[in-house]
Formats: sequence, C-alpha cells, structure tokens
Amino acid sequence: MASTADENILARLIRPDAGQTQEAWAAVAATRPAHEPESDAHADDDKLNSLLARIKNLTTTGPENGPAPTADAHAPAHAKEWMPLEPASFRDAGLTETEVESLILKFLLTRGEATGRDIAEQVRLPFVLIDPLLRQMKFEQLVAYRGTAPMNDYVYQLADLGRERGRRYAEHCTYCGSAPVRLGDYIVSVKAQSLDGQHPSLENLKQAFHDLLINPQMFARLGPAINSGRGMFLYGCPGNGKTSIAERVTRAFGQYIWIPRCLGFDGEIMRVFDPMNHVEAPLEKSEGLLDKSKIDRRWVRIVRPTIVVGGELTMDNLEASFNSATGICESPVQLKSNCGTLVIDDFGRQKIRTDELLNRWIVPLEKRFDFLNLPSGKKVQVPFDQLVIFSTNLQPKDLVDDAFLRRIPYKIEVPNPSEDEFRRLFKILAPKMGFEYNEPAVTYLIEDHYKAVKRPFRFCQPRDLLLQVRNYCMFQQCPLELSREKIDFAVANYFAVMD
Repeated sequence: MASTADENILARLIRPDAGQTQEAWAAVAATRPAHEPESDAHADDDKLNSLLARIKNLTTTGPENGPAPTADAHAPAHAKEWMPLEPASFRDAGLTETEVESLILKFLLTRGEATGRDIAEQVRLPFVLIDPLLRQMKFEQLVAYRGTAPMNDYVYQLADLGRERGRRYAEHCTYCGSAPVRLGDYIVSVKAQSLDGQHPSLENLKQAFHDLLINPQMFARLGPAINSGRGMFLYGCPGNGKTSIAERVTRAFGQYIWIPRCLGFDGEIMRVFDPMNHVEAPLEKSEGLLDKSKIDRRWVRIVRPTIVVGGELTMDNLEASFNSATGICESPVQLKSNCGTLVIDDFGRQKIRTDELLNRWIVPLEKRFDFLNLPSGKKVQVPFDQLVIFSTNLQPKDLVDDAFLRRIPYKIEVPNPSEDEFRRLFKILAPKMGFEYNEPAVTYLIEDHYKAVKRPFRFCQPRDLLLQVRNYCMFQQCPLELSREKIDFAVANYFAVMD
C-alpha cells in the first residue's frame, strides 16, 4: 500500500494544478519508502520504477475515460491514410516460428553467411523479432556464429543440421524473400483502399487527363462511370485514344496504395508485387540513424496500378500460375490490379473466346470477389476490386450477350474528332515536336487529303503525321517546318495501305 504522501503526489500528477507539475515529478524522484533502508540502491530503483508504472497506468486509464485506445495496425479510418504497421510479434504478423525459420535457413543456404540484421532485412521483419529466433536456432544447433557484428549482432552460418533442414525446405519451395502476409490482412487492406470509397470530381478528371484533348461531353460520360468503380466498355474506331483514356483513368483516384510482396496460404507462397506491372513508390527516409516510420516492410507502397492486357491474354493469366521448379505461385492479373484499373485492350481479339472470358468473370464482376485454385487443390476466395475497362474497336453487342452487358452498365463511345479538335491537336503538338505551327499547311492537309477523299479524322493522326514530317526533315538535314511537299510525303507514307 502506498503512503499518504505518495497518494497526494499521484493525485497532483493525475490532475495537476497550474505550476505544480514539475514539483510533483521532483517529489516522486526524491521519494524513498520509509520501510526500506537508504543504502539499498537497487531496492530504491525498483520502488521508483514501480511507482512510475503505477503513475502511467493511472494517467492512461480511469473511471471517467475508460482504458486508453489501442492502435489497430490494419483498420485505419480513411483509405488515403491506410498503411500497414510493424507487427509486435510473429502472431501479430500471422506467422509461426517454423515459417520464419524456413525462410532463414533457405536464405543462409543460398547466401552462405549473413548478419542478423541482414537476415531481418531479407525476410522484412523487425530485428527485435528475428534476433531471439536466431539465438534459439543457435541453441538448437541449426546455425552457428561465424563472427561478431556491430550493435550486439552476429554473423550467422548454417550448421550441419541446419543445412540438411534447409535443403528439405527448399525441395518444397525455394522462396526465401519477404515473409508472407496472411490473406485476412490483405482483404482488410483492399477494403480500406478500395475505389468504392473514392468519388473523383470533374477537377480530378481534368487533372488526370490534362495531357489529352477531351471534350466536355466525354467528361460528362466518363465521370459517372469512373465514380461507379465497377467497369465500362470503351468502343469506337481505332486511333481515337481508347487505350490512352483507359490508362489515365486510375490517375483520378488516390495516387498510392499498399500491397503485400507475397501472400501465404497454408504453406503456399503467392507473389503479388510485380515490378513489371507495379511502380514502387517508397516513403521518404526518416532523418537520423533510426527509422521511426514503423511500417511493416512486408508491404510495398506502389503507384495505384493500371494493368493493360491485350491479345496475349489467355485463361492461364486469370489463374494462379505455379512454377514447379521453384514451388512459387504467381498471382493472376486481376489480383495484381486490385484497387486500380484492369484494361482489356483489343477486346474480342484475344486467343481465348470472348464467352470463355466473360463466363470466367461474370460472377466476380457482380459479387466483387473471385476464387483461385491453388496447386495444393485448395480454393481460396480473394477480393476482385478494380475498375475493369473493356476497350474494343467492335460493337459491344456483337461481342457479348445481354446478361454480361447488364453487368457492365457503362458503354461509352469514343467518337472521331471534329475539324476544330483536329486543328487544335496540330496547334498543341507542333511546338512540342520542334515545329512552328503553320495554319495554311494544316488547312491544305484537311482540304486536299481529308475532305477531298472523304477520309475521317482520328485523334492519333496529327501526332503520327508530324512524326513522319520530323523524320523526313532529320534525314534530309533540313529545317523542321510544315510545307505542302513534306505533308504530301507524310500522307503518302502513312495512308499507303490504309485506304
């Protein structure tokens, strides 16, 4: 039991009067229990630590306010603020010591030797969790000390028993990178960063499409479709920018998201982060020697993804692909595009039939989740949360039936540019390519090479024709200028087999 003097000091710390806080803390530091001998320094320290701990408990809990809130690493309030926080234990990370031990042994089997901090960096877990496990592995004669390292660390190498066990682990799966993230945490992250929670405005769209010439009517049609966060058909003649529009849709949403480097399914490893399709956007390094960000390094921050697949798309790309040599699964394109945009370009020209593709996605598009078949035979449910854009030069009604069209509520035609838009494109692009804009030359092009032969305008043609003239001038080593002769040459080349 605390003395009356101690209780008075505690009361002043919990509800201090003006100017008394420093005096109260000074009194705590000077307090010595009366029943303890003054010469016992260790006992004094223990009593002081106990008293300070009681003060901390009293100041963070109480009958009026209740217990202090605890931080939830996977449930932030807003999608833009969501970030994965560093786990405090293997259990918090959804891992077992055996799983981490497997990664460490396989890494040392490949590397030969490494410090404890190098191992922690390899598996992307805090050193405070890896260090006790390495000491336990040393006690079990799985690893041995090769030497010492700075900051109370050691250089580790495999012992004979560890080498044998590491080879057995590698026979099942050679993966020895970042520790996997559990599926439940990934589902929470997708929900927190989903497109459904964001509603881009007209200003957001204008900023996303600032480098394209988009008329107000097109914005009026694109806006609601993008806000739906579901899917749309973009159709129209080739060369009018359907793919360019689809690739820029993602810019209207939040700029960055967090994805796991890999997922774990009962011992199976599935890669999610793909440098070919994802652009990493690391956080700024904190100042000083210590990293205070406390971010779970098993996750990586990327630019919100836009994944484009075209005629090369097959049914295998829509399932988890298993590499029998390494024992590692690669996630399908729809999983990699979660919280972003998936563009099916040249829809109708894939190697697979359109009805096969649509039957595969007809339920995910409506239910917003998908099922993946794992190599072990297990089927898992994963989020299907992206804006799916089908871009095609064909009429949607000629490709799919009414049941599927109902699940893609927005069908947007990308029309040919008007003559005024065609001229504006020349005026915008000419200076960027080193030309001085020549109104009479553009008028000659329109009158003689378009209207006279009833050739339709396309959004891509000003850029393509200017490139033709530019390359001609560079070859002839003459000034970059638009003239009738050079325009005739460009048109003859560009439309040689297109008319």
